[in-house]
Amino acid sequence: MSDIQKAMALLITSYTKYASKEGDKDTLNKEELKELLQNEFGEMLCKANDKAGIDRIFNDLDKDKNNTVDFGEFVNLVCCLTQMCHEYFIGKR
Repeated sequence: MSDIQKAMALLITSYTKYASKEGDKDTLNKEELKELLQNEFGEMLCKANDKAGIDRIFNDLDKDKNNTVDFGEFVNLVCCLTQMCHEYFIGKR
């Protein structure tokens, strides 16, 4: 398995781990998203402990406004964070 395949599998496994905690096993509610952000992104998202910050992230991700974040919506966050990290490391060269 390639490194990219491993990364994708880890992303899917992590999402499923938190989505499966309450209610619909295929979506994240606000508490599940908060726990995922705190545990998996920690320092990268310094606002993970800030309720207003979590509310903003959740509302931005919940594009269809159904009060849950599905995998497609979650991947948007991962893509944005990956792009920001890439730009940061490119700037460090």
